[in-house]
Amino acid sequence: MHIALLSRNRNLYSSRRLIEAAEARGHTVRVVDTLRCYMSIVSHDPSIHYRGEELEPFDSVIPRIGASVTFYGCAVLRQFEMIGTHVLNDSVSIARSRDKLRSLQLLSRKGLGLPITGFAHSPDDIPDLITMVRGAPLVIKLLEGTQGIGVVLAETNQAAESVIQAFMGMKANIMVQEYIKEAKGADIRCLVIGDKVVAAMKRQAADGEFRSNLHRGGSASIIRITPEERSTAIRAAKAMGLRVAGVDLLRSNHGPVIMEVNSSPGLRGIEAATGKDIAGLIIEHLEKNSMPRHRVPPKPKG
Repeated sequence: MHIALLSRNRNLYSSRRLIEAAEARGHTVRVVDTLRCYMSIVSHDPSIHYRGEELEPFDSVIPRIGASVTFYGCAVLRQFEMIGTHVLNDSVSIARSRDKLRSLQLLSRKGLGLPITGFAHSPDDIPDLITMVRGAPLVIKLLEGTQGIGVVLAETNQAAESVIQAFMGMKANIMVQEYIKEAKGADIRCLVIGDKVVAAMKRQAADGEFRSNLHRGGSASIIRITPEERSTAIRAAKAMGLRVAGVDLLRSNHGPVIMEVNSSPGLRGIEAATGKDIAGLIIEHLEKNSMPRHRVPPKPKG
């Protein structure tokens, strides 16, 4: 296959691993900087141009679209979809998962476990909002935050009111969630490919920190997940429409609850923790679900 890797930096660990895995299986990969793509949107011959020329046809696209360029990245990916290129994760699914509030509403509709979450616009509603999520301690999250940035743990109701008022005063979109104390600063990252959890790791927050993100100094180790956790991760990825996803779970007293569904999960931590070739499994999934352009599909029988 001839594969396009939509990435702004080919030297990032995940991008390097995907390139290595694809080339090891005999495929060719071209790294395409998402923000250097531009599009001709016409009725009969839509096209994508890159650095002054029209891009050659690809059999498949692996999107590694950063959160800061979600809008433009999804527009580029939609253009690939319009011209008939197979994509690993489609633009609608990525946009859906990047909207924290929308994704939780979709997961809620499917009856999946979630921390109690509140969302409000008026400062007058802050006291009831805090009560709604069972009071402090509680977690306040910027909807646009990534990798633990813009996430605050408020230990008291008074502190929560002050932080929420400050965010609202800045016109920032936030949501408020119950704090799952029994998780003890740990979460579980499940890597879903297709309809399987192919790997799982436990991420433990550093001392004095409640955020378990590896970028925030958290540590990772392999973990055996329960059948309920496995089912929850798979159903969460399907609810978003993602073929490849990182699903972050917390172990609560009432079962697994979903924190986030990530459409471009990093590979470094989970490959190191589990020793599994996740990049290779992604390419293998791509092979099974993408039809190279030079291959003529068989005619239907009868």
